[in-house]
Amino acid sequence: MLIGEVARRSGVSARMLRHYESLGLVRPSGRTGSGYREYRDEDIRRIFHVESLRSMGLSLREIGRALDDPGFTPAQLVGDLIEQTRARIEAETELLTRLRRIDAAEPAGWDEALRVVALLQALGSPSGDARQRAALSSADEVPVPVEALVEAALNETEPNVAGALRWALARSGDGGPALLARGLDSPEAAVRERAVRTLAGLPGEEAAAPLRAALAHPDPVVRGQAALALGSRGEREAIAVLVEMVVDGRNDTDAADALGALAADAATADEIAAGLVARLAHAGTAPPARGRLTQALADIPGPVATRALVDLSHDQDRAVALTAAYLRRLRDDP
Repeated sequence: MLIGEVARRSGVSARMLRHYESLGLVRPSGRTGSGYREYRDEDIRRIFHVESLRSMGLSLREIGRALDDPGFTPAQLVGDLIEQTRARIEAETELLTRLRRIDAAEPAGWDEALRVVALLQALGSPSGDARQRAALSSADEVPVPVEALVEAALNETEPNVAGALRWALARSGDGGPALLARGLDSPEAAVRERAVRTLAGLPGEEAAAPLRAALAHPDPVVRGQAALALGSRGEREAIAVLVEMVVDGRNDTDAADALGALAADAATADEIAAGLVARLAHAGTAPPARGRLTQALADIPGPVATRALVDLSHDQDRAVALTAAYLRRLRDDP
């Protein structure tokens, strides 16, 4: 079969077939009397082998080695190709993300586009100062897409920079809380904690809604931070989790303070006191937890808390009884 027919049937151009021949990849087995290249069946099969290996991403040099070395084993080469392909995909994905974020900033010209690029690079800088400056300048120069600010916040480990990112997110408009809420489902505990802390630092109902949902989160750290944030906003939904924090000894002082702040009206104060008393009466509540619950009653006004302290001043646990008696005297003699 002559080269033109081979090119037509194989889909490989005559020019590429000549290139393969120059590299020694595919040599026609014979020549016609007129000197034209003549390909036989084994030559055609080798062409298809070359094309198959090219489709896997092998270089022509690697293909020649694979076809001509009897001792060649493909495992290592295929493994290398997998790693190279994965790295290339990651690089391309990162580039696509960066381009989308630049596009989302809607730069008016190249100067603005370059400033967005500079800010995005600074947000990923190893320097905490550079990241903080980028966060603080993001609202004053060219707006950085909220997605980039959220990603930076979920990865930030330095408190000062995290605070700057929360400030930038608060000024960035809508969308941030919804993206942060996705971080609550991260498999990494540190990312979940950063997500809930960032949400806690954002104002408005858009941030409060995922915090309410987080009260039922399986991670106690997420539940606790959400409860503290909602408690500071005066939301009664946080009461049950705050009481559990006192029982468990997790940020129990902050939880007790939040309960005291929530007890601003008589109905809420009595609800909180009833919750604390119910846990005090629970048979499985350990002595240290009973002590913390008694102390938490100190800042809860109203008759339910007062009556509980009177009863607890006669408790069989001497430490609880002494604490309750002391707190009762403080209430009687403000």
